[in-house]
Amino acid sequence: MPVSLGVPQGSVLDPFLFVVNISDLDMNVEVVISKFADDMLIGGMTNSSCRLYVKITDANKSRFEVPHEIIKPFEGPAASNPNYEVELSKNPFGISIRRKSTRTVLFDTSVAPLRFADQYLQITAKLPSHNIYGLGEHVHKHYRHDTNWKTWPIFTRDAFPNGEMSNLYGHHTFFMCLEGENGLAFGVFLLNSNAMEVELQPSPSITYRTIGGVLDFYIFVGSSPEDVVREYLTLVGKPKMPAYWSLGFQLSRWGYKNLSDVEATVARNRKINLPYDIQITDIDYMENKKDFTYDLGKFRNLPEFAHDLHAHGQRYIIILDPAISTQALTNGPYESYDKGTKMGVWVHESDGKTPLLGEVWPGETVFPDYTNPQCIKWWVEECANFHQTINYDGLWIDMNEVSSFKFGSVKGCVKNQWNNPPFVPKIVDRLMYAKTLCMDAQQTGGMHYDLHSLYGHSMILATEQVINRVFPGKRSIILSRSTFAGSGSYSGHWLGDNAANWNDIKWAIPGMLEFNLFGFPYIGADICGFFDNSPEELCRRWMQVGAFYPFSRNHNAENYKPQDPAFYGEDSLLVNSSKHYLNIRYTLLPYLYTLFHKANVNGDTVVRPLLHEFPTDKTTWTIDLQFLWGPALLITPVLDPSTEIVHAYVPDAVWYEYETGSAISSRKQFLDMHLPGDKLGLHVRGGFIFPTQQPANTTFFSRKNPLGLLVALDEQGKASGELFWDDGESKDTYKEGVYTAYQFTVAENVLDIIVVKRGYIDPNNLKFGEIKVFGMNNAPLSVIVKHGQNVTILLPENIIYNATTKVAYFTGLQLELGESYSVEWNSSIRIDCHPEVNANEAACKKRGCIWESSSTPSEPYCFYEKDYGYLLNTDKRIIVTERGMRAEIMRNKAYPKSYPGLTPTVQILQVDVTYLSDNMLNFKIFDPKAKRFEVPVQLNIPKGTKGDNSTRLYEVQFTNFPFGIQVKRKSTGVMIWNSQLPGLTFTDQFIQISTHLPSKYIYGFGETEHQSFKHDLNWNTWGMFAKDQPPGYKMNCYGSQPFYMGLEENFKAHGVLLLNSNAMDVTVQPYPSLTYRTIGGILDFYLVLGPNPENVVEQYTALIGRPVMPPYWSLGFQLCRYGYKNTTEIEDLYTDMKNAKIPYDVQYVDIDYMERQLDFTLDADDFQNLPDFFDKIRSEGMRTIIILDPAISGNETKPYEAFTTGIHNDVFVKWEKSTDVIWGKVWPDLPNVTVDTSKPWEYQVEHYRSYTAFPDFFRNETINWWHTAIKEYYEKTLKFDGLWIDMNEPASFVHGSVHTCHDNKLNYPPYMPALESKHSGLSHKTLCMESEHFLPDGTSVRHYDVHNLYGWSQTKPTLDSLQNITGERGIVVTRSTFPSSGQWAGHWLGDNTAAWNQLHKSIIGMMEFSLFGISYTGADICGFFNNATYEMCLRWMQLGAFYPYSRNHNGLGFTDWEYPNNKAVHQALRVG
Repeated sequence: MPVSLGVPQGSVLDPFLFVVNISDLDMNVEVVISKFADDMLIGGMTNSSCRLYVKITDANKSRFEVPHEIIKPFEGPAASNPNYEVELSKNPFGISIRRKSTRTVLFDTSVAPLRFADQYLQITAKLPSHNIYGLGEHVHKHYRHDTNWKTWPIFTRDAFPNGEMSNLYGHHTFFMCLEGENGLAFGVFLLNSNAMEVELQPSPSITYRTIGGVLDFYIFVGSSPEDVVREYLTLVGKPKMPAYWSLGFQLSRWGYKNLSDVEATVARNRKINLPYDIQITDIDYMENKKDFTYDLGKFRNLPEFAHDLHAHGQRYIIILDPAISTQALTNGPYESYDKGTKMGVWVHESDGKTPLLGEVWPGETVFPDYTNPQCIKWWVEECANFHQTINYDGLWIDMNEVSSFKFGSVKGCVKNQWNNPPFVPKIVDRLMYAKTLCMDAQQTGGMHYDLHSLYGHSMILATEQVINRVFPGKRSIILSRSTFAGSGSYSGHWLGDNAANWNDIKWAIPGMLEFNLFGFPYIGADICGFFDNSPEELCRRWMQVGAFYPFSRNHNAENYKPQDPAFYGEDSLLVNSSKHYLNIRYTLLPYLYTLFHKANVNGDTVVRPLLHEFPTDKTTWTIDLQFLWGPALLITPVLDPSTEIVHAYVPDAVWYEYETGSAISSRKQFLDMHLPGDKLGLHVRGGFIFPTQQPANTTFFSRKNPLGLLVALDEQGKASGELFWDDGESKDTYKEGVYTAYQFTVAENVLDIIVVKRGYIDPNNLKFGEIKVFGMNNAPLSVIVKHGQNVTILLPENIIYNATTKVAYFTGLQLELGESYSVEWNSSIRIDCHPEVNANEAACKKRGCIWESSSTPSEPYCFYEKDYGYLLNTDKRIIVTERGMRAEIMRNKAYPKSYPGLTPTVQILQVDVTYLSDNMLNFKIFDPKAKRFEVPVQLNIPKGTKGDNSTRLYEVQFTNFPFGIQVKRKSTGVMIWNSQLPGLTFTDQFIQISTHLPSKYIYGFGETEHQSFKHDLNWNTWGMFAKDQPPGYKMNCYGSQPFYMGLEENFKAHGVLLLNSNAMDVTVQPYPSLTYRTIGGILDFYLVLGPNPENVVEQYTALIGRPVMPPYWSLGFQLCRYGYKNTTEIEDLYTDMKNAKIPYDVQYVDIDYMERQLDFTLDADDFQNLPDFFDKIRSEGMRTIIILDPAISGNETKPYEAFTTGIHNDVFVKWEKSTDVIWGKVWPDLPNVTVDTSKPWEYQVEHYRSYTAFPDFFRNETINWWHTAIKEYYEKTLKFDGLWIDMNEPASFVHGSVHTCHDNKLNYPPYMPALESKHSGLSHKTLCMESEHFLPDGTSVRHYDVHNLYGWSQTKPTLDSLQNITGERGIVVTRSTFPSSGQWAGHWLGDNTAAWNQLHKSIIGMMEFSLFGISYTGADICGFFNNATYEMCLRWMQLGAFYPYSRNHNGLGFTDWEYPNNKAVHQALRVG
């Protein structure tokens, strides 16, 4: 094919207009390529440099071109910097259009020959992807086209939308193509109204075959799918702004028998209070189906009926068909026909003179020629005259494809090139005039062959003039079945005569999405189906989704059962569900109306596919069973029978359930939504603000109700939205400025309600009365409203907060429409950025934090910025497996490092989440580049769970800004862990993390004395670091138990363990929230999901080890004291107890029995008879327990085997990287020294106490040494049944060592947790933190890391030795504990005091240790320190009889009550 281009092959064309003549086709053709100018007006709309015009036509003679009233010939300068390039090729001739930025070829016609004959035009273009959307009108079963050789005919036709590849009512040649994962898109529009077919091919490519006109292409090179639609609609005409009332729900049917039938329908639906604005009548109301008439018999009172509708705030729409009967009326001439004939307004036969006769509903008919100005005049007059009779409010125009029941005409059609062209596209019946007019029929605008698909459009244009005449200055509504490009500027559309089946309810969604592409946002399908009876379930599900059709109409056909909601029963599930969702629709009408405004002004879509908002997400490209209203309301309907689970996609954003406000944790994944019979999925997108209004049964009344705002916060706590408000029906309010517009934004807990235009004063004195905020993680403490200089504080009763759903309601507002306001709430969680004392503004700001005073007691003045912490590394994808998730996070470098120069910051962290079982998970946050200390406690870790998530009780997701981990209970949606709080810090010696709590009910954390079992969340901080510290308020005691149980608002429970053995504290805050601060290790959390409190303990102890099974005898009452003078004293006590017959199973000895308090010795002066006494009472059924402390004296002048063998076996804790033992002082006295107890304690320690070494129980050598020492003592000296291990925090009476400590960095870390005597450092009353231990595998660890594990490390070896030596179960009681200690020992609550409040606190302590997995627990009955009064001891014995571990124990120098003489004690013990 010779082509004269005048440019080199492959040249890129830059000229504004380029004309190419091509010969050797079927005719000479001319190609015109033009670039739209920047800011050039086309048809009254501004164009950009994103559009390209390509026209291929006959170079020698004019051909038919679509006479579009909006699209005008282009004139003007070229675009200065278009975003595309055009290239022409010679052989074969082709046009290639390429995106300049990516070099992607978008539309390349060189792949196949161009064919251009008079009645056959073909062109093929290669496309960049298979993501093709649009072309119509057909039923496309899916929104994205199948490109596997699918051919779609386009030619307007009255056909059934039954899912076959039939050409239907409209003619739309526009398609959009998504180029790939970059989200870029372009569109193609062929302005051609002739019959055609479009074939999609797998290359991928597209072939057009049309039988007339020219190839008139417009290419739109957009930046996104939504941008492409805007560009297209800027060309063909942006959508009509509907009247507000037309967005209300509508009822219609073909088949009302008479007006009484209609009235009964209206009455029963009013009775159930159905939101319902519009009643429509089909052709039944006419006399013999003749336009501009009504049946004076069956519909005699139709004018009064219209008046009644208006009196109830409702509207009335009538149907009109184009075909006009040639027959007279029953009682006289049919004047509409007579006038039309006189004015010559009909379509003519091929002779141009004889009116073409066909047949439609009234019988023989003629067809108005709406391209004839006289016809338009006639049509307007007839409609106006009829309005004088029937006060209708809008027009529904049908059968305008144009449809005729006679093929061609009553005479048939002449066989010629027009009626029988050489090529017939794959249209229904493969006959051009099937069910329509002859193609050679003549109209004023030309031959019907060219104008057929424009018939409906021309009728729409004529009807628009009717609206202007009948409703001057008002919008009204036109609803047309047949449409063309640009018809949406005047009319809405419905998807035709569907049927009541589950296919059609599905196919309606792709249809709506496509018509939004075509510029018809006012779109919907016949709800419940037009043909066939609609079963209740189908109709119920259809009413649910139909409530979110922009054009929401229930309509069915004659001879089928009624399907209006009330027909199914006043209190039916269908009625209740329909009312529910229609009320939601009416609530959201201000949002929907604003979307229509943006469509009208910008060309935006209203019903929107997910891919328009998430074009880079490949999954969205094929989603067509869900849709959006605008960018932010996600509708997920149920579209299958007997289904309550919908496998729905959740795009990559924060989403909230509309009805509850609960956030869903899933994002960018499919989710099985449980949607019972009365529910569909409805979710709002975080980051958006929805204007709302209290609903009513009609928009006439709802527009008088208070407005509101629904604020859905994104992960950064931000949101924005708009409101367009006018009188709802006047034309051109935007153009004329007669409207009010708002811009809403939320940031930093401030909602700005800004009027950007105030051109309309609503007569109803509207006010915003309520604001609802989704995603408010913390309860708003106060809310203030600012209006100019006026400040109003919202009353507490007008602030409602749901901690479970994280929804806040602000009520009682009186914010006048048209005024600007700001609403501020103080709900910022203040995570303390300066937990140390002496915080000041300068120090605070140096840390990059906020300094702000507070009127709330204890609330910190210095707190973190909201995004302080770590952020997801978006360069690395989140790894999701069946067993968990992994992510990398980076420190937000916008803020300074913590403790700079004191402890290095870890910039990059790894986060691992592992699903351990259906009710248990673990997540770790650690340094992936440097190994850090991890707790060497062996847990019972399940092997892990994998699968489809269906049985797991939880869902996990990562959030950002700042990074957080969210764990949600699936059954309730409650977030049980949500660490998206500021302040996540990870340095070598300071690690901090905070989490929201689902309620204020948390229990646990120890060991310290709590004043109540339920924690007081009013800014209380609890330190955890094992210490020889008698119980006291906020004093860290003997053990470390970093576990808590949380009770949720719905009474479900969960548990959380931080497996970290470093010194730490936790702060509970009233929001509610919790902050952990630890000074080493990693963050290693275990969560158990319960769901009830006992389940939590069961699951927790399954993880850490079940509690030890005590021997039966250990459940008996036990006696002990520190201060027995000799064996005789114990013997006398035993005799008295037996004589008094007091229940009594176990006798203890404290350190008194030892020689100078040395382990494994016996005081030969005072307790030389103890072995015989123990043997005696054991033979009488008693049991004995002795005390052992870990500290071993090293100052002995005589051989002391415990020490010498310990030295020999290298069992003692040493200085770091040294062979030197680290010496402390505990109970052992120096040999050959007389202790003067009258001296001050410090003096006694310095002068009388021996140096002591501390066994390193982590070492296997130490365990063997300990076992040998116990065994030899048992076999050679003293028989016993249990062991009581004390002072194993480990306690020392000197701080660090007798030679002090050397490493200030460890003993005085940059952050000192909230510990007793924290000013004295971590080594206070214990070892130096630089002391060195060795794990069983030889790994060196610092005491800094394992201090809290010391008692834990002693416990198991002690029980193992006891059981091995005695051959019995035995019992060990330990003072210092850590998670899992309970599987080897019981515990007592330490050196308490004889005080009344200790009875209560003992109950709290026991309940906490039951949580911790240490069931065998109790307090020293009657108190260890001080003298108990008779009454106190009496009451305590009564209580203590029910302690699991029931021991009376008191201290040196205090009163020993005479139990044998105490009858009340006898009774208490016998009951116990």
